[in-house]
Amino acid sequence: MTSLAGAKGAAVPPPPVAAKKSVVDTYHGVKVDDPYQWLEKKIDDPEVRQWVDGQTAHMRAVLDKLPSREAIRARLSALLNHESAAHFAMVQRGGVLFSLKFQPPRQQFMLVVLPSVDDPSTARVLLDPMELDPSGHTAIDFFVPSLDGKKVAVSLSKDGTESGDVTVYDVATGKPLPGEVVPRVNGGTAGGDLTWNADGTGFFYTRYPRGEERPAADRDFFQQVYFHKLGTPTDKDTYELGKDAPRIANYQLKTSEDGTHVLAILGNGDGGEYAVYLRGPQGTWTQLSKFEDKVIYASFGQDGALYMLSRKDAPRGKVLRLPLATPSLEKATVLIPEGQASIAGFRPTATRLYVNEQLGGPSQVRMVGLDGKDLGLVPTPPVSSVGGVVYLGGDDVLVSSGSYTEPSSVYRYGAKDGKLAKTALGRTSPMDTSNVVVDRVMCTSKDGTQVPLNILHAKGARLNGNNPTLLTGYGGFGLSLSPGFSPLNFAFIEQGGVVAIANLRGGSEFGEEWHTQGSLTQKQNVFDDFHACAKLLVDKKWTKPQRLAIQGGSNGGLLMGAALTQHPELYRTVLAHVGIYDMLRVELTPNGQFNTTEYGTVKDPAQFQAMYDYSPYHHVKDGVKYPSVLFTSGENDPRVDPFHSRKMVARLQAATGSKRPVLLRTNNMGHGMGTPLSEAIEEEVDVYAFLFNELGMKYRPVSGKVASPTPK
Repeated sequence: MTSLAGAKGAAVPPPPVAAKKSVVDTYHGVKVDDPYQWLEKKIDDPEVRQWVDGQTAHMRAVLDKLPSREAIRARLSALLNHESAAHFAMVQRGGVLFSLKFQPPRQQFMLVVLPSVDDPSTARVLLDPMELDPSGHTAIDFFVPSLDGKKVAVSLSKDGTESGDVTVYDVATGKPLPGEVVPRVNGGTAGGDLTWNADGTGFFYTRYPRGEERPAADRDFFQQVYFHKLGTPTDKDTYELGKDAPRIANYQLKTSEDGTHVLAILGNGDGGEYAVYLRGPQGTWTQLSKFEDKVIYASFGQDGALYMLSRKDAPRGKVLRLPLATPSLEKATVLIPEGQASIAGFRPTATRLYVNEQLGGPSQVRMVGLDGKDLGLVPTPPVSSVGGVVYLGGDDVLVSSGSYTEPSSVYRYGAKDGKLAKTALGRTSPMDTSNVVVDRVMCTSKDGTQVPLNILHAKGARLNGNNPTLLTGYGGFGLSLSPGFSPLNFAFIEQGGVVAIANLRGGSEFGEEWHTQGSLTQKQNVFDDFHACAKLLVDKKWTKPQRLAIQGGSNGGLLMGAALTQHPELYRTVLAHVGIYDMLRVELTPNGQFNTTEYGTVKDPAQFQAMYDYSPYHHVKDGVKYPSVLFTSGENDPRVDPFHSRKMVARLQAATGSKRPVLLRTNNMGHGMGTPLSEAIEEEVDVYAFLFNELGMKYRPVSGKVASPTPK
């Protein structure tokens, strides 16, 4: 049972004790106790509500007493409210450049039109969610302009639910078209997408079951593709594709530049399996690939061809070219064979492909002619994250590039002169980061695999085994952790801390093999990789267990749960955000079913055993001295049900043999998407005040430049 005094000495009321209720589930003959299963009930259940409210009161009593809270709030507010604007998700249609714009201290990002990439002041706001909802709880999920750039369809959702309705706006006036609202195109399970027809009179979109079409339990599933004609009621929309698709289907949709063809990429849940369909000029759909063909991405060229990224017999990827006139996979030819780098995606232009290559974390963009000839690299900075290729016409593009120490900037690349010119769209840093060094080292995992670890620290940091250190990772769903700028990293470094970011298996840093080695029955490899990174930080005298904190969210929250139950002695404190902790019950939630292609299912004996072997909730042991933990969750989270955090907190509080706090911070938003800036800052104030206190870091005022470590 946790008990503690507040940081300023006053007694803190203990957290409410969760009742243990005898429940035993049986899987393949294995009996599993689940005494806190009652915490899976919805938040409006009186008993659950009372327990959560008690946890919130306890959490606030602890966190509100922590030292230097106001100084930490002032610093984080200054960093995260830095007024330099970010532009992202850019796309050009009909000569009009659209972009999402994040302009602190605005609570949500806006949709803008950019007449000039060299003068952001000319941007015209098309849609500001704050004008629709001053509370800041309405957010843009996605937007898609028509091919002529005269209309734009925007999905908007509330309170972090990601349940988005699409409204169509006139680009010239910024006003919504009367009556053009299509309900629930986007969701927190299968996501959502749409793409316009040739003349902008309608669009193809992802449709979830409506009304009584399916039982309530099925309404987050069975996504299909429908067509909506402007000016007609949505109940008259016509079916296009998906009746035979899996329950956990999700779609990406694209239209060719001439509007003659439509592409639908069907995803089988979240595990990285895709099938590709093509709608021809006659309005009929042809299946181009099946899941087993391992085509994971496709894009229309301007030469009458479809370009596809395949991992069939090529785990790092190869690019195929398929003439639209002969839409059969057997007619495809290899344009770019598999190489040493992992191909993450590409963008066709008039005479070439811009290919994004993943290099184990950092990335680069290679140019390849339509004849397959290597045209060299776009000259972006080394050890950076490069992406967001935006077609401008001909072979000219915009690319974004950033690093651990430099915010993302947007560059214009001119194909004729081969020069990269920085535009005015990049963000500036809220502090001087010139004093920070990034070391990239390799850690040896349990099975001998070499795992990259990126260590950020101030120049002059001493290897004395005493640096407060924050280690993070993710390791799942084929998502690569590429270098990215985070002011929060520097808020820690400027206090004498070290930040370490691990490129674990489960991501795609080295291609599909790297992903599969960290998924399904091989998921334990991810946790072993993370342990190897933590061990290196201790063994090389960067830190010691008493000064080592770890942080992760979502699938990275699962990583936190596994780390603290498998190696509690190695960590002083754990920051676990919106995580999954009960691997045997996750698939009973809507999005948990989409996750089965990544994690596995308890219906399969081998997959059940693998998940049971590492499931954090089931490996909490009575009397073990666990590190302090701050769990965060969202009541409206559509991706990870907050019951995971509730059950894990209840179990840890009852079991731990240490007096270190186990706290639950619950907000009224979702998985993080759509959270207003001010609420995000308040959560980070709690997280960092807790982190500094647990690692014994006395907060020092900061002038703006990242400080060198104080000599010890």
